[in-house]
Amino acid sequence: MANDTALLPVVAAALVDADGRVLLQQRPAGKSLAGLWEFPGGKIEPGETPEDALIRELEEELAIMVPHACLAPAVFASAPLGDRHLLLLLFVTRKWTGVPRALEADALRWVYPRDMHDLPMPPADKPLIGLLDALL
Repeated sequence: MANDTALLPVVAAALVDADGRVLLQQRPAGKSLAGLWEFPGGKIEPGETPEDALIRELEEELAIMVPHACLAPAVFASAPLGDRHLLLLLFVTRKWTGVPRALEADALRWVYPRDMHDLPMPPADKPLIGLLDALL
């Protein structure tokens, strides 16, 4: 059976600090899913690898630089998103240059994975919490 649903590949990062907390950002007012907490990242542009897209997004959103070699593929999520289907690739990194700043989000928060269950998060991010907790 043919399916005309467009696939939307996106990348996100679990930035892990020395205490095992992960950085989440709050989606800004005026955007879809405003107010929800999410892993930083975004869409993969045509011609980009997932890693290159994530490095670009982290620089644009948080003003940090992450070396390509420090991005470890972790888990993925697949979820319907309107007339498209979201494929979310989550990478883990413990090394970056710079101090994360909320350039495109309303706020940033360092959270232990076990505490993410209590935060409002997008549907595609929720299934990643348990897996991320087990990895860390």
